[in-house]
This record gives sequence, C-alpha cells and structure tokens, in this order.
Amino acid sequence: MPQTLNVPFIADLDFLNTDAIFNRLESSGVRHSIGELNWKEQYPYHPLTTFTIAHSAKYIYVNFFVRCNYLRAVNYENNSPVYEDSCVMFYVQPFDSQDYSRFEFNCIGTVKAVRQFGSGDSEIFTDEEIASISLLPSCGRRPFREIEGLFTWDILVAVPLKLIGAEYNGGPLKLKGNFFKCASGTSQPHFLSWSPVRSKEPDFLRPESFGDIILE
Repeated sequence: MPQTLNVPFIADLDFLNTDAIFNRLESSGVRHSIGELNWKEQYPYHPLTTFTIAHSAKYIYVNFFVRCNYLRAVNYENNSPVYEDSCVMFYVQPFDSQDYSRFEFNCIGTVKAVRQFGSGDSEIFTDEEIASISLLPSCGRRPFREIEGLFTWDILVAVPLKLIGAEYNGGPLKLKGNFFKCASGTSQPHFLSWSPVRSKEPDFLRPESFGDIILE
C-alpha cells in the first residue's frame, strides 16, 4: 500500500539560520524511514536512512540522514549520474498532474533534477533552477572515490514549491511522491524507498508507487 505523509507547516523556516532550521525540524517536523527493501534478494543491503520534513509557504524542507558502510561521491556537476554515488532522492508530483519532478542528491550536494512528463518524455532542470534549491551536505563539497568504514551523513535541502508547479495558500495542499536511497556504483549497491515500489527490477520511475504527501 502506498504511504501517506502529513507535512507540518512551520511559518518562520525561511527566516532562520541553518542551526535553527535543524532545531525546528527536530522539534516540529516529522521523521520517517526510507526502509522499503523492494528487491531484497538481489540487493539485500539496508543502510539506515530517515528523513525529517516540514514546509513553509514557499519551500519543502527535507533533512535526510544516512548510516552506511560505504561512501562515494564521484559526481560533482549538475545533472551528472548522482545515483551511482551515496545518494538520496525526492520525487514529487502535483496531485492533479501527470508530470512530476525528480530531485536527486549525492552526499556532497551534487544535484540531478529532472521533469518527468506523463508522455514519457523528460527534461533536465537548468542550472539557474537548480541554484534555487538550498542545500547543506555534511560531507562537504569535494568529490571523492569510494571509502569503506562506518559513516553517518546528512543533507538538508529546501525545494521551492514553484519549482514543482505547486502553490501553498494556507490550506492543505495535496501532492504525491516518494523518497529513495540508492548507491548503484558502490560495493554494496542498494535501492530503498519510503513508499513500496512493485517491479521486478529496481525502477523508481513509477508514479503509481507514490504515496500521498499533504502539506498541512
């Protein structure tokens, strides 16, 4: 069954410094697990992954947290294949639209952002549009090859609602979407989701798997 996520409204998030945003998300946001191991026979590795989420009038704020054994951040240019690296993703769709947006972030904050159309076509977001996404990765910004150990990392992102074609007017705003964790190019490739994905092979491009996301 697809999930339902109620996202609390925090009016002053846009006016806080970074430390205060972390504190407000911790105290007033909601935390969920990205824990669906959809292809556990082929890809059994299950790094602990959570996200804490809230929204303002103009942005959706998501803080992803990961604990893992391998860390990789080779890609450093916009719209490069960040899914090969230690990566988290947020796919979101206006409720009355067939189109949706894909936001993918590796652990050093490299962004791949794509508009996926109901027709099956797609287009990448421009550098200017990507620059409107605020983000803070705990691993810094310098790329590195895979390292092995015990790591924890997080990345805070603020995605403008206008970037996904949505507008918040003070009442519940219903969206659809999913959250993912993957790292296809590491020594322990994995493909986790928040809302279950039903396919024989890893495939996140399945809007039928999206859960309801309600901005309160």
